[in-house]
Amino acid sequence: MSFNPFGIKPMPINKCFADWNKLYPKSYDKNEVDPYTKVRIILMNGTEFEAQWFLHNFSRHCNNNDIRRELALTRRIEQQQQKKISMLKPINESTLETTISYEQLAVDLTAIMAQNEPDPYVKAALDFALLEDFDHLYRYSDLLEMEQGVRGERLVGSYTEIMPGRPTISEHRYPFDDVRRFAPRGSSDMLTNLHTMIITAAEQQTMNYYMNIGQTHTSELGRRLYSEIAMIEEQHVTQYESLIDPNATWLESALCHEYAECYLYYSMMEDETDRYVRDVWEEHLNMEIAHLHAAANMLKKYEKKEWQQVIPVGEFPMLLSFNKNIANNKKYVRDVLKNTVNNTSVLEEYTEVCSVPENYEFFKYNDAVNGSSGNVASHNVIEQYITEAGEDYRFEESKHPVKELQCRTCDNTDVGRSC
Repeated sequence: MSFNPFGIKPMPINKCFADWNKLYPKSYDKNEVDPYTKVRIILMNGTEFEAQWFLHNFSRHCNNNDIRRELALTRRIEQQQQKKISMLKPINESTLETTISYEQLAVDLTAIMAQNEPDPYVKAALDFALLEDFDHLYRYSDLLEMEQGVRGERLVGSYTEIMPGRPTISEHRYPFDDVRRFAPRGSSDMLTNLHTMIITAAEQQTMNYYMNIGQTHTSELGRRLYSEIAMIEEQHVTQYESLIDPNATWLESALCHEYAECYLYYSMMEDETDRYVRDVWEEHLNMEIAHLHAAANMLKKYEKKEWQQVIPVGEFPMLLSFNKNIANNKKYVRDVLKNTVNNTSVLEEYTEVCSVPENYEFFKYNDAVNGSSGNVASHNVIEQYITEAGEDYRFEESKHPVKELQCRTCDNTDVGRSC
């Protein structure tokens, strides 16, 4: 059944405020919760961060205090929503355990979107970063098992395999090569517009998380790993945000942000298996519908535009579902690994590393930041694990699809980096 948030009568926006008790929900049980419930919580936490951060930036570029007051009202509610979602995480879940869920979100969200993305160029961007987040899941999982004795497959619920992707050492590219062509909003499918906004918010949340918690890790090796992977997450944010059409006005963008939030909350509500968390998604959906109508009213008042001029069809496209894509995701990741693991990028395009000229900036930058592989934390984590256990830690359902990455007693640092 289609759902059009523009056709729903909104609740009064001042009814969205909550007291402190309501903002401190019951946390999930980390030993019982479904892994995809954790993934949804991280996704919506990042979505709410993106919402309020966008509204702060809008306010800083706006000289109309009537508009800024409206933004402040919506932003305060977005902040409350973010606080409630964030507190669903339990006290006894370690930072590194949460990190595994962050990377599971990155892998499975990207794979779901890539399989349904109508724009070939945007799909290529999703496929490209997918293999890098997949490798991050593997590196963090080895660190987690080595330091805390927690096996990653217990946290990902066997929904996601854990094995090498494009080696993190190969992901360090010159900044020019992470900027992409944007997808024009007017001529793009609505699903493309939603995908670019959602994946940008999700990767931004991961980047921010690693930027702010990496230094709190209790081992030097772990601190170094967070620093390295946080740099790749910055590259991913650069890639994904550059796919978003920059030509929209601030008020048009505000409308699109609210529509994307409504789409996500409705998708999460339909997909959620935990009744308590599902009620949170439904509650927040109703709030976002109020925000959406407020944004539409501002667009009409200040730019004389109807919402249909920005979002031609209000009905949601295909909903985002984690539960319906478990088997498809595993096969899809393996296929992308097999076919594109040796890819890098040259400005806006993707190409196999062997076709890149030897004097290109990718090689100079990669050598400059990495030096020898012995300086690179993502490599050292695996080497140390192998030294202690005899082979790396993986959760594979069958042999790795890339021959060069099948060995479990050595860490490959050449795939995606050299011929």
